[in-house]
Amino acid sequence: MKYQVIARKFRPQVFDEVVGQKPIVQTLQNAISLNRTGHAYLFSGPRGVGKTTMARILAKGLNCIQGPTVTPCNECPSCKEITAGQSMDVLEIDAASNTGVDNVRELRDSARYAPTRDRSKIFIIDEVHMLSNAAFNALLKILEEPPPHVIFIMATTERHKLPATILSRCQQFVFRTISPAEIQAHLRKIATREGAKIDDRGLSYIVKAAEGSMRDAQSLLDQIISFGGQDVANEDVRDVLGFIPSDILDRTIDAIVGNNSRELIETVGIIVDQGLNLQQYARELISRMRDLLMMKLGLNEKVLGGDEEKAELARRAESFSEQDLIRYFDLLLKLENDLKWTSQPRFHLEIGLVKLAKAGHLRDIEEVIRDLKQGALPAVGAVAAAPPVSSAARPAPAPPAPPRLAAPRPASPPAPPRQTPSPAVKSDIIKPAEASRPVDRRPSDSLMEFVREEPIVKKFLETFRGDIAQVKPPKGEDNK
Repeated sequence: MKYQVIARKFRPQVFDEVVGQKPIVQTLQNAISLNRTGHAYLFSGPRGVGKTTMARILAKGLNCIQGPTVTPCNECPSCKEITAGQSMDVLEIDAASNTGVDNVRELRDSARYAPTRDRSKIFIIDEVHMLSNAAFNALLKILEEPPPHVIFIMATTERHKLPATILSRCQQFVFRTISPAEIQAHLRKIATREGAKIDDRGLSYIVKAAEGSMRDAQSLLDQIISFGGQDVANEDVRDVLGFIPSDILDRTIDAIVGNNSRELIETVGIIVDQGLNLQQYARELISRMRDLLMMKLGLNEKVLGGDEEKAELARRAESFSEQDLIRYFDLLLKLENDLKWTSQPRFHLEIGLVKLAKAGHLRDIEEVIRDLKQGALPAVGAVAAAPPVSSAARPAPAPPAPPRLAAPRPASPPAPPRQTPSPAVKSDIIKPAEASRPVDRRPSDSLMEFVREEPIVKKFLETFRGDIAQVKPPKGEDNK
């Protein structure tokens, strides 16, 4: 007997075998049980998630000799013919090859005749978005008011290309991508039935490459078994699918933790020497950062892999804060996007990773302010007084400016002498009170040094590793 690929061999034949589409399965089962089946259905969603398979199961349930039933027998002539694609009353039409209005006219003429043997005449139109505008217009009337024995089931991966007039005449079911956990569990069952040995890490590689498509996952599993035999090693799966070795990713994470730019440059060299894809490396590094963040948040079930792998991720996640991981994730996303357009991807990746290492472990601003308020900062409203300054230490006053001629004004009583408050750092959080003692105005350099020695300012400069660019007098004072 000719070999049958896994994707066809393990194709679901009843509703209960469909993986990852429970709401749609339940709706169609209830429609059959309650005799509330519609005359037109539209199945839309990504590739390989069960749209055409669901259409065939629905057709078997409606035309089974024991039906209409939610559990077709798959033994009667009708079920066997539908499974083999040879039924006279269930016609599968490829809209990509029959796009014209003449093809739809033939379909419309065929729909007028009663089914040859079965209960209903069912038209399954695959890739329906490929029809021309004229073909859609020709389909409208019969799609809205078909003969009582006719049911249309249309499938598409690009629902947005269908006219609104077609969408309004159908019951619409949107298929979702299948979760990684469901795909991995199903692949485990298939591998067991095929007698192949493959561990969870190898299956997780396949699940990542499938990107939510069950058909893609089954095809990859078939390819992996053909390459590695009945006992599949993780390295075989990784090499066939082109994934980056885990030790390279772990080496990168360790270099980021240690701010080791040299190690990161050498890692890029290893990737290039082994002929690995730089963009794939960036994508997997992003995925690793995401897994570390999930482990940091305690969401272990969101991470694929075995217990040992998760334990190793949890250990490495302890070296980062949540803010670190979010910051690195954003930087890597930008780096991965830039690699698509640069003419020198290796150099761009090297510089990007060095920037990543130099980002360091910065503290969140709210955390810094909270620590300062609890420890080094004076209480809100405390007096920020300057130390007394001796007259000998004061710099000589600047020579007076030449007098300016102005119109005489009436004499006014002399203003009371004003005391100059000590310089203080103003903030929305810390509002120091007026200085308890007057301090004379100092030249800019001395004033800058004086401000730097203030406890609150000194603490901020040490925390953020910065410097003061300018000191402005408080509001209401003249710039003299």
